[in-house]
Amino acid sequence: MSNSDSGSKFGIGLILGLAVGVALGFLFAPRTGKETRELVKDKATDVSETVKDLTADRRKVYKETWKKRRGQPKVGESYFES
Repeated sequence: MSNSDSGSKFGIGLILGLAVGVALGFLFAPRTGKETRELVKDKATDVSETVKDLTADRRKVYKETWKKRRGQPKVGESYFES
């Protein structure tokens, strides 16, 4: 068995395990279906907003870093190019 076979089987097993776990969690949850759907919707919205905030912060940092480094020499094959 090669490493790629082992890795792909692990990935498939992980995905199937997660799917079964989520399904069982929904089945045995102490909430009604409507409450569960609202909770999932709210969490998805929270995650979406968090990703947007993190992306915006990173863009700001990259822009500031680019402005600072723009005047410095570039690193190339000859180490520093003017």
